[in-house]
Amino acid sequence: MSRVNELISWFNTNTNANKRLDKVYNYNDLIGDSARVIVAFSGGVDSAVVAYAAYHALNDGVLAVTADYRTLARDELEEAKRVAKEIGVRHEVIEYDELSNPAFVANDGLRCYYCRDELAKHLIAVAKRYGAVLIVDGTNADDLNDYRPGIRAMREHGIRSPLAELGIGKDEVRAIAREVGLSVHDKPSNSCLASRIATGMYVTSERLRMVEEAERIVRELFSVRQVRVRLHEGNIARIEVGRDERIKLFDPNRLDILDERLRTLGFRYIAIDVKGYRSGSLNIIQDR
Repeated sequence: MSRVNELISWFNTNTNANKRLDKVYNYNDLIGDSARVIVAFSGGVDSAVVAYAAYHALNDGVLAVTADYRTLARDELEEAKRVAKEIGVRHEVIEYDELSNPAFVANDGLRCYYCRDELAKHLIAVAKRYGAVLIVDGTNADDLNDYRPGIRAMREHGIRSPLAELGIGKDEVRAIAREVGLSVHDKPSNSCLASRIATGMYVTSERLRMVEEAERIVRELFSVRQVRVRLHEGNIARIEVGRDERIKLFDPNRLDILDERLRTLGFRYIAIDVKGYRSGSLNIIQDR
């Protein structure tokens, strides 16, 4: 059995189990004759594979939900809409303002926990309205090896991760996506804009705008796909690009343009990280 079929089987098994449990607690009137599932959907390769498998297991019983919060880049929202349409799955966008939560804005080591805790509560509200028996996300097995308090928050609310539970890591997720023809199979990993802001610096609308626009400028000037502009104290921009794309940055004329445009955004110093992109590099630096 291919990994795709394993994922589809996972949904059939778990929704049936949840449906039986629903009957025990007399909640089956919420779901009618068919099981329903909510997929936390960013439009990245992980959640796309999960949504694809859920859709092929349950068809119209699946609702992909994208959170349009303040830390989501605009192009990522449009990409999520496009990928949901490509899969054929029902898609709903919910809006809320995580910057109204002082604990999140404070940006301590648990920022991701507060973010995912709030997201989970919104997903649960959608699930109740939709009559869903299960909420799943795109966490994969490799994600469990990084410092991700947000995963704990989702687990505390009963949200499941089929990729992680089946031991499917990032490379295999991409292979599955390629196998089934998903256009995002080679899409670079991404995360919310707040992850670019160094721990201890408040997350503000202005800082989010700075990093979002700075990353757009880097992509535009150097034609790179994987970009992070990390914001450090003193409005220092530390630019990371994919390791195989680093050579593209060393164009003196474009670097001068980059310096000018990022300073216009409010950055005082602009630095290039010679190691290139690493997931969670702010965590690595701050742990030293």
